[in-house]
Amino acid sequence: MDFGVEQNGPSCGQKRKKRYHRHTPCQIQQLEAMFKECPHPDEKQRLQLSREVGLDPRQIKFWFQNRRTQLKAHHERADNCFLRAENDKIRCENIVMREALKKVLCPNCGASPIPQDSYFDEEKLRMENTRLKEELDRASSITSRYLGRPITQLPPVQPLSFSSLDLTVGDLRNLSVSPSLDLDLLTGATSNMAFPFPIAISEMEKPIMAEMAAAAMNELVKLAQSKEPLWVKQEEGREVLSLDAYDNLFLKPGTQFRGPDARVEASRDSGLVCMDAAALVDMFLDSRKWIEFFPTIVSKARTTDILTHGMSGRSGTLLLMYAELHVLSPLGPTRELNFLRYCQQIEQGLWAIADVSVDLLREHQFATPSNTRRLPSGCIIQEMASGYSKITWVEHIEIEEKAILHLLYHDLVISGVAFGAHRWLVTLQRTCDRFAHFLAVANSPRDIGGVSPEGKKSMMKLSQKMVNNFCANLSASQMHRWTALSGVNDNNVQVTVQRISEPGQPSGVVLSAATSIWLPVPCDRVFNFLKDERSQWDVLSSGNPVQEVTSIACGSHPGNCISLLRGMNTTQSSMLILQETCTDASGSLVVYAPIEFNYINIVLSGEDPSNIPIQPSSGFTILPDGRAGKLDGGASTSSNTIGSSYGSLVTVAFQILVSSLPSAKLNVESVSTVNNLISTTVQQIKAALNCPSG
Repeated sequence: MDFGVEQNGPSCGQKRKKRYHRHTPCQIQQLEAMFKECPHPDEKQRLQLSREVGLDPRQIKFWFQNRRTQLKAHHERADNCFLRAENDKIRCENIVMREALKKVLCPNCGASPIPQDSYFDEEKLRMENTRLKEELDRASSITSRYLGRPITQLPPVQPLSFSSLDLTVGDLRNLSVSPSLDLDLLTGATSNMAFPFPIAISEMEKPIMAEMAAAAMNELVKLAQSKEPLWVKQEEGREVLSLDAYDNLFLKPGTQFRGPDARVEASRDSGLVCMDAAALVDMFLDSRKWIEFFPTIVSKARTTDILTHGMSGRSGTLLLMYAELHVLSPLGPTRELNFLRYCQQIEQGLWAIADVSVDLLREHQFATPSNTRRLPSGCIIQEMASGYSKITWVEHIEIEEKAILHLLYHDLVISGVAFGAHRWLVTLQRTCDRFAHFLAVANSPRDIGGVSPEGKKSMMKLSQKMVNNFCANLSASQMHRWTALSGVNDNNVQVTVQRISEPGQPSGVVLSAATSIWLPVPCDRVFNFLKDERSQWDVLSSGNPVQEVTSIACGSHPGNCISLLRGMNTTQSSMLILQETCTDASGSLVVYAPIEFNYINIVLSGEDPSNIPIQPSSGFTILPDGRAGKLDGGASTSSNTIGSSYGSLVTVAFQILVSSLPSAKLNVESVSTVNNLISTTVQQIKAALNCPSG
């Protein structure tokens, strides 16, 4: 009897050999359309869809489940690919950091400070990878202040650490040295000085930075062209920005929530400079030339990355730059900036250079967040006739002071004069005037000594190097620390030590010392005294007159000149003094250095002075004190010149080569000597200008 095996056989076979139903293209199209609208249809929607496509509701349910699983797997594969790429990038960064740290040498002994094998073991690499991944995740969640988009970051390479000179404190008589005295050995280059840390820019950041630069350019053009009520003219002639009008015109997230300690400095100025527009643009796009044109403002500068190459190297160029600004005194503040510089030709003969700070957000044990943000700033350059250009300069900075400003420089900084547009512009006018005299073939009527045009150019190059070194060595940055001395004279002398091994400078250990004082005397009077009455303040001349052997004009102002001087009683007949004096509406400089007579012959013959060694330079900086008013007796301070003030801030600086061996130790006698030298010089200046000695 057949119990239905044959009958049930086909049914069992169908279960063993399940047939898969293929949907038609039309059905798939309808299902996909529904999936885009509703990936999770309810039972009612599935019944309606089954009638439309001719499928069982159970089939509809399974299709949507499979489709969701397929989409999830696709997203997971994409995420895995992205994370794998990020992991590879982090691994490459580790390799770069390993190679960089292999080159770190101790500046004292020349050996590697950390054994490489003990540092770069696998466990620490894994920990470093974890830290980098966490940093990447944090950075990607931060929104750009300008664009509202995440910015991916990469950590920087650890910079070189600098060791200190050991100074044994003994009986210094008139000099009292703090037990914590620690003088850093730093390199003495001007344009190649050490920077806080290198920066790596990812490909994800570049388009965001390009948009930031374009927005800054648009804002700069509007600021340069606008009038009242955006800009308000003050009594002394300065144009300052109305913050209320600015906030209403340029709506930005966070501007209404400025911190309680935040301060905004915004000013504008315009004037003519004797240089064509193309040459000015080239100068702004070259960090080395930029320092040479603004040594009294820019102590360090570097092009970190070239993000975009413009047409003919100009229009469209986008640079990431680092700069440190100063006021030529160890007591004055410095401002560090990481910023974008964007160049654009607006029309024929009209250029714009726009700067804007960029928050790189690099976390590093040696890096401190910048307390200065350069809001859209820069200049408009309009080409004029006869090789001149009209400059409209806009300077807009938001700063949050981390340290209390020194009382001497408080008014100058708070007033906005120290880093304002006027100081930038008049400095540019003076340096362009100097460059015009450099290119001039004919001698000036003020020239003395019959120097040839070739010799004049060579002499100006050598003096420029001297001035640049002097200005850079007065910086008060964290990489160039000064230590205060105290003694019976109590002139607040600051000292620092440098190890010099650069070509064109004598190698060895250089002791720098400086002090800043306030004098109730106008800046122009102090400048003329220091320039013309050397025998009254030069301690080494012992009151004897100084002969001016040669003098060449380096500017239209009578005080802008370069001289070769000889002491009348000097026993060193093979040495002369190279001196440059320069002045403008923002301040003045008197810088000098000894130079051997045989080198002077090489310079005057017109040969390249690049490799001629200049002894450490000394000199004076003169700045207005920022206190508007009148001097004693009711006399007006000066004309309507911007930055006119009650008195002068004078910095006296000396540099001494204490040893020709870069590894030599500093002795206490050298510190005592330079302290007494500065104290005596200050006393003689105050006595000659009838200033109180206290």
